[in-house]
Amino acid sequence: MTLSAIQALIIDMDGVLWRGSEPLPGITEFFAFLRQRDIRFVLATNNSSRTEAQYAERLAGYGAPVALDEIVTSSSAAADYLATIVPPGSGVYAIGMEGVRQALTRRGFVLTEDNGAVAVVVGIDWHATYEQLKRATLLIRAGAKFIGTNPDATYPAPEGIIPGNGALLAAIETATGVRPIVVGKPEPILYQQAMRRLGTPPHATAALGDRLDTDILGGIRAGTRTILVMSGVTTPELLAASDYKPDWVFDDILDMVKHWNDE
Repeated sequence: MTLSAIQALIIDMDGVLWRGSEPLPGITEFFAFLRQRDIRFVLATNNSSRTEAQYAERLAGYGAPVALDEIVTSSSAAADYLATIVPPGSGVYAIGMEGVRQALTRRGFVLTEDNGAVAVVVGIDWHATYEQLKRATLLIRAGAKFIGTNPDATYPAPEGIIPGNGALLAAIETATGVRPIVVGKPEPILYQQAMRRLGTPPHATAALGDRLDTDILGGIRAGTRTILVMSGVTTPELLAASDYKPDWVFDDILDMVKHWNDE
């Protein structure tokens, strides 16, 4: 299969479009290429702390304006998934930041700490407390559904590697004996939602990212093609040692665009 057969992209952001607070080279050219070629795309991130509007504002600041419906976070994906298994208006207990809370209320759920909550949704919260973990545990033990936005065990902070959302999920799972339904990468739910939004089948869609264990594995599980860029966390050694391989590997998005044009 050639790149020119790809009709749509599901694009990770950190490590692909930017690294830290700096945009990566070629970001404006990349989006211009997608729009000129009429290649549909959804920007998909495991980060549950921010809203789509916050990501759109950041991209506009980099000279790459995108529409809100071209962005999906693990928070919005979790809220959309929850809406398929519990009625709108249901009470939900949330551990998470603005991205989680806004996504749930936008979907019509009522944020509550009452015993009547039908679901517990957990996203990263830098200020999570033991009381929150206790409340989540009691609700899940009483029958509430357990949803995790993403399974990332760690998070690369300026001071070093710190616990990620997967660490919160693990604590609650240990206390309840219940495994969460995880929406974010590498589980396929987020990618499946993105493809429904794009209206493209898996064989004509490619997951583009910089992480083997989330972006690429998630694409493989969802049945899409996969494109790895080496502008983020993956090293040649990690790629060589991986049990699963992407369909294409490029240095960065500029390198990918060059090869796509050459075809």
